Amino acid sequence: MAKSKLWGGRFEANTSELMDQFNASLPFDINLMEYDIEGSLAHVKMLGKQEILTAAEVEKITEGLKDVKKDLEAELEAGTFDFKEAEDIHSLVEARLTAKIGAVGGKLHTGRSRNDQVAVDMRLYLRDQTEQIMEMILKFMELLLELAEEHADTVMPGYTHLQRAQALTFGHHLLAYYFKLKRDYERFQDALKRINVSPLGSGALAGSSFNLDRDFTAQELGFERACENSMDGVSDRDFVLEFLSVASNLMLHLSRLSEEVILWNSKEFSFIELADQYTTGSSIMPQKKNPDLAELVRGKTGRVIGSLNQLLLTIKGLPLAYNKDLQEDKEGLFDSVDTLKVILELYPEMLKTMTVKKEAMQQAAATGFLNATELADFLAENGIPFRQAHQIVGEAVLFASRKQKELDQLEQPEWEEILGDYLKVDADKLKEKLSVEAAVNSHATKGGPAFEESKRVINKERNFLAQK
Repeated sequence: MAKSKLWGGRFEANTSELMDQFNASLPFDINLMEYDIEGSLAHVKMLGKQEILTAAEVEKITEGLKDVKKDLEAELEAGTFDFKEAEDIHSLVEARLTAKIGAVGGKLHTGRSRNDQVAVDMRLYLRDQTEQIMEMILKFMELLLELAEEHADTVMPGYTHLQRAQALTFGHHLLAYYFKLKRDYERFQDALKRINVSPLGSGALAGSSFNLDRDFTAQELGFERACENSMDGVSDRDFVLEFLSVASNLMLHLSRLSEEVILWNSKEFSFIELADQYTTGSSIMPQKKNPDLAELVRGKTGRVIGSLNQLLLTIKGLPLAYNKDLQEDKEGLFDSVDTLKVILELYPEMLKTMTVKKEAMQQAAATGFLNATELADFLAENGIPFRQAHQIVGEAVLFASRKQKELDQLEQPEWEEILGDYLKVDADKLKEKLSVEAAVNSHATKGGPAFEESKRVINKERNFLAQK
């Protein structure tokens, strides 16, 4: 008889060694150890409350679980843990418990299945990790706000189609990413509502014939409520998909920022220089200083998106309730969590230590006719229809480029040649109006890059962060 497994009573022969390796999840679901024991402690406490187990049994199992946790933590820290010891984390904990306290350890599984056990473990794990990630996002947002304030008047070019478009500020640019991260934070916050639901007591799929108090265990574990359908409780992985979706969105934002950091750090832009701690060199070209952290973030974005796609494809054809396919919900999730956390730790440090080359940014903003739109607006303000003003300014740009000048470098006779039939202007006053700073500050509409408007937004968002 094959009785070495929790489920072995039905089987006459043991599974093959290769099948055991293929079927095992302990090498990765060991990540759930503390959550598995946390769920077990709540479950056994409820069994005692409902008089399904005696007080003595509850105490013995409880103390045994705490000892098992200490033993496993010590082995994992020392590197002596044997990952072939059991099929999964649930089997491992129960086997260790029974070895420590005897047959009474087998009563821990009363009224419970590995199906609802793993579901509760995953939710406890993901709730904990989501809260940690949210705290890290808030710290990232705080840094972006500090940098935005520091550079609220650091003028730089804004781009469309990767071509210089209009002048704005580095602070305004960083605020754009601040708000992207703020939305990511809010998405994680919203996802927590659906993560924080207890499936414990759902059993294999049909609940339990024991008089379980599911609301009690939900409360013990800090869940907002217990799920209302046992089949859904064990088969639902929507909460993992939602987390991976939000994580992918966050990675997309960081990937876009990385692309810009890489460009800004290049000699072609020379807007910033990254610190040595967050760059690497070349094995053959001694002069190189590569933005590897930003490049890795850009690259690892595909890794997180891949985990989302993999789980979507895993779940799409599964009938209710639990299927072993759902074991594939873990490795991609664990990897994505680890990826996010290391990036959210490193990335703010990279930005905090970078050197911002204000003069290079200012010079780039002052060339390339970035004030053309402001000139068209000026003409429109003086009665010329904007479509006509657009045409006039296009001709003015062509005129100035032929003379190898910027618009604010044109003299009075040149403006008279360009605008003589439309409007009389004072070249000195127009030059002042078309300066880079004036162009930026003319965009004082809500959410615009004008210096004072950026400071208003920064102060408003500082109040938001203070409440978190």
